[in-house]
Amino acid sequence: MTYLQDINSPADLKKFNVEQLKEVCKDLREFIIEQLSHNPGHFASSLGTVELTVALHYLYNTPYDKLVWDVGHQAYGHKILTGRRDVFHTNRKLGGLSGFTNPQESIYDTFVAGHASTSISAALGMAVAASLNGEEDRHVVAIIGDGAMTGGLAYEGLNNACSQPNNLLIILNDNDMSIDSNVGGIQDYLVKMTTSSKYNKMRNRVYQSFKSKNLISEEKKNIVLRFNNSIKSLITQQQNMFEGFNIRYFGPVDGHDLPGLIRVLHNIRDMKGPRLLHIKTVKGKGFKPAEKAATIWHAPGLFDKETGERIVRKRIDQPQLYQDVFGHTLVELAEENQKIVGITPAMPTGCSMTYMMQKLPDRAFDVGIAEAHAVTFSAGLAKEGFIPFCNIYSSFMQRAYDQVIHDVALQKLKVIMCLDRAGLVGEDGPTHHGVFDLAYLRPIPNLVISAPFNEHDLRNLMYTAVYGNDGPFVIRYPRGQGVMVDWRNPPQLIPIGKGKRLKKGKDMALLSIGAIGNSAVKAIARAEEMGISVAHYDMLFLKPIDQEMLSKVARKFKYIITLENGVIKGGMGSAVIEFLADNGFIHNRIFRIGIADEFITHGAITELQKIAGIDEEGILRKIMEVNELIKQEQAIVVIQEQSNLRN
Repeated sequence: MTYLQDINSPADLKKFNVEQLKEVCKDLREFIIEQLSHNPGHFASSLGTVELTVALHYLYNTPYDKLVWDVGHQAYGHKILTGRRDVFHTNRKLGGLSGFTNPQESIYDTFVAGHASTSISAALGMAVAASLNGEEDRHVVAIIGDGAMTGGLAYEGLNNACSQPNNLLIILNDNDMSIDSNVGGIQDYLVKMTTSSKYNKMRNRVYQSFKSKNLISEEKKNIVLRFNNSIKSLITQQQNMFEGFNIRYFGPVDGHDLPGLIRVLHNIRDMKGPRLLHIKTVKGKGFKPAEKAATIWHAPGLFDKETGERIVRKRIDQPQLYQDVFGHTLVELAEENQKIVGITPAMPTGCSMTYMMQKLPDRAFDVGIAEAHAVTFSAGLAKEGFIPFCNIYSSFMQRAYDQVIHDVALQKLKVIMCLDRAGLVGEDGPTHHGVFDLAYLRPIPNLVISAPFNEHDLRNLMYTAVYGNDGPFVIRYPRGQGVMVDWRNPPQLIPIGKGKRLKKGKDMALLSIGAIGNSAVKAIARAEEMGISVAHYDMLFLKPIDQEMLSKVARKFKYIITLENGVIKGGMGSAVIEFLADNGFIHNRIFRIGIADEFITHGAITELQKIAGIDEEGILRKIMEVNELIKQEQAIVVIQEQSNLRN
């Protein structure tokens, strides 16, 4: 490294000239490549924003000036330049740096950015706050990219930006998105002209002169702006949607030309009113394999930084990933049924819908980062007789909650919602943990809600959702590897709302839902070695819940443990308690295992399950606690009986 080791805050950047800043960019890129080659994270996006990150921290007075990143995938360079270089090796590890921006981690991080499309709205709020506080010298910049402009929230922010008093700058980091502008001689000329300080001073003088002579009012300014934009569109023979929002547009600009980027940013920094700078970048810039295959290198895992070879530790004689089981099963079903279609919001690789896209491309749809649209789009397909499998990560489905209620459940449409990454997901942390779905979906009428114990159950549930149910069907399953090497069972119909007993027992009963039940199997086996007999039931369905099985369990066992890889408030354990209370079972003792009323940090899944107490050890510990309680109560009964005999 030439300069990076001497940069401990953005203030240090201001000591360098532009040529030295180019070396800083080189250092920063090499550092990110080195670090992520052995500590995996989101790779390609941050390589693409190196020059932008350096330019912003060089020109702006951060943290007083606010940089709002969207999404946090772009912000590794930002973290490194803001005092976290020496601890960057802890990125995404338990107790280390978050993989996303987080204000609790640094004053330079202005907003949590784990879900996409939030930057414009959040930054607009900050810009309006600066105006209300009289902080005319405070700048606010939203950096949106990595596909986030496909999210509807971004357009809601754009629509509102022109109607509030603010000086917001929006930077659109366009790394091969569909939003594009022609690049040519006249376009380059206009970029230079419209961002020059002389042009904008003259433009402002003309406006102020018109205003002083009452030829124009503040209210009519937008009319003039629209006229100005129309003239620009006529000259360039193109229209720009941002100017349709009455937001001044500049660009496109080469996002890897550091001197040019600094010049343009400097020229537009102090302009008044909302404006947008469109920069063109290459995702994975500076690392050839990532430049050629940005999707694969979005989060590539371990790799050799010299050869670019990814280190994939995968054997064919081990269980497959749950998402791969989903993807292959979907293809099997779709090949047999022409009405089956697949929908995902920008996660085809992550959820393995790529298999269907390869074999049946006309019936598989990636709708971009637009979860609400994905659900309503699926509802429209279902209304016309198709059978959509709408695959959305559990934490992202939170963004489509109203659509699930209003557009699917209310109309009782046959949309099969597959919630990948349900439960604790690991290094992505609290913005991505899929722990709320059981609780937030359970109150919605007309839904079937299920969670497979293993891969065979997943395939059976997908088959049952198609051929055994006429309304909406939810299947939630975890991130990562399953438990079965031989997972290709012939899918079959299973009775909806029926669980199954996995093991007999006499001391207590444990009710689990989903794949976390496999940890319970191991814990119960260890308890048996200690002389504790535990009956194990897999609920399989949260809604409708198996009332017949619950009644039998309640009559046979006073002590019942519930287990779920989700929040304890409102989930399966709550459903069991409600059923027992509603049906007069007042003598049972219920002990719930699940995610406590707190946000769980980031780290390896095994580490986080241990923290939450839902791993094998935590389950065994709860079984032992309940067993001790049983012994104590039995001892009290014996003492009471002896006392009665003496009396």
